[in-house]
Amino acid sequence: MLFFLFAFSKKSAKSSAQAVPVSIVVCAQDEEQNLRELIPVLLEQDHPEFEIIIVEDRSNDNSFEYLLEESRKNTLIKIVRVDHKPEHVNGKKYGLTLGIRAAKFDWVLFTDADCRPSGRQWITSMMHEADSNSQFVLGFSSYKKLPGFLNSFIRFETLLTGLQYIAYALLGKPYMGVGRNLAYRKSLFLSSKGFYPYMDTTGGDDDLFVNQHATGFNTRISIGVDSLVYSSPKVSWHGFYIQKLRHLSVGKYYKGSDKFLLGVFSVSWIFTTLLVLPAMYFTPFFYPILIILGFRWLIMIAVFHNASKKLGDPFEAWKIPALDIIYAFYYLVTGLVAVASKNVRWKKS
Repeated sequence: MLFFLFAFSKKSAKSSAQAVPVSIVVCAQDEEQNLRELIPVLLEQDHPEFEIIIVEDRSNDNSFEYLLEESRKNTLIKIVRVDHKPEHVNGKKYGLTLGIRAAKFDWVLFTDADCRPSGRQWITSMMHEADSNSQFVLGFSSYKKLPGFLNSFIRFETLLTGLQYIAYALLGKPYMGVGRNLAYRKSLFLSSKGFYPYMDTTGGDDDLFVNQHATGFNTRISIGVDSLVYSSPKVSWHGFYIQKLRHLSVGKYYKGSDKFLLGVFSVSWIFTTLLVLPAMYFTPFFYPILIILGFRWLIMIAVFHNASKKLGDPFEAWKIPALDIIYAFYYLVTGLVAVASKNVRWKKS
């Protein structure tokens, strides 16, 4: 946690890049209503040169008809339609590959159909970091704030993930990004054979590609309210659980050094909870352990408060103690299931 606090206290050097042309790529399956909301928001972006590529992936609703109508009204919209996919190939990766190949510009910026940029400067803010030496721009994507404990936990877990991958990237060791807010060069994607090494794996279209090719030299970070993208959170524990299984299941394919660092962090978090609470009950050192636990929570509150403000989405840090304990048990169960899981799907896949 002190490591994260240090990383987010660093002053990032702003890139001097000019307004870079970019292709926005969105892969959508049965997302008609979300597309009706997203496309007008993207068209209102205050950026001098961009295009919007929507990959319509075998939808059963009226997504294609809507996209066809909108593309006739506005030449910025380009449709890539997937009628079928090859066997043993993940559907989303296949769709994204077609979308990237169709891109007119070298820089491609990704988001999902259920995501919404925080404002009209999203594209410009992300592309401001795309200088001549960069191949990746990592952004942060939060979830909309809604009433209820589940929403607080989802936002906490998402913020913690952001703390990790952005802190490591700020200190020169990027290991993942999120496809809801991520940019990289088309030329890099094509020259490195894209998703080929893990084309049949569900998930990983964002983090595994970053894990394989991002370095401290070629990766930039764009954080703050202008760079922020919001996504719609799950509204049931089961839906959230399935979503996290998909996300966590690809971690086994990370580089060895990244798995080690993330593993040490996760194990230390889990065992802090599993050992400290019983130790407070079964040993005479109740008050010293309570002080240590309180100190841990103070550090966590400072980290989450500082980092969430810099990311553009302030978090209610007073919730940390309860979420800290619950997260340990959640991650213990979900992490073990994700490691053992072999069959996690993205919709139709």
